[in-house]
Amino acid sequence: QVQLVESGGGLVQPGGSLRLSCAASGFTFSNYVMSWYRQAPGKEREQVARITSTGGITTYPDSVKGRFTISRDNILNTVYLQMSSLKPDDTAVYYCKAQYMFREYWGQGTQVTVSS
Repeated sequence: QVQLVESGGGLVQPGGSLRLSCAASGFTFSNYVMSWYRQAPGKEREQVARITSTGGITTYPDSVKGRFTISRDNILNTVYLQMSSLKPDDTAVYYCKAQYMFREYWGQGTQVTVSS
């Protein structure tokens, strides 16, 4: 019923750019705060971006601030993560999360590898 499907991952060289997409279905997307998380091997999941339901407020940790941009299209029910100036340390599986009240949904993840 509920689906969050990430896409757009792949192999990119350091300094390159990549745009991830997360297509949502099965719930009222416009009500949900959307976030992107990443998890590198042996590491905890780290939130790298968050956007409010209307898209009015975005939040980033220092590790990606100025390089990553989250956006959403509440008509297309899609949240995006534009990643620029990518570093090898950005290598991880990237997940999108939808949150509204007690409800929380996760996507399956998409691999991003930053390497020469």
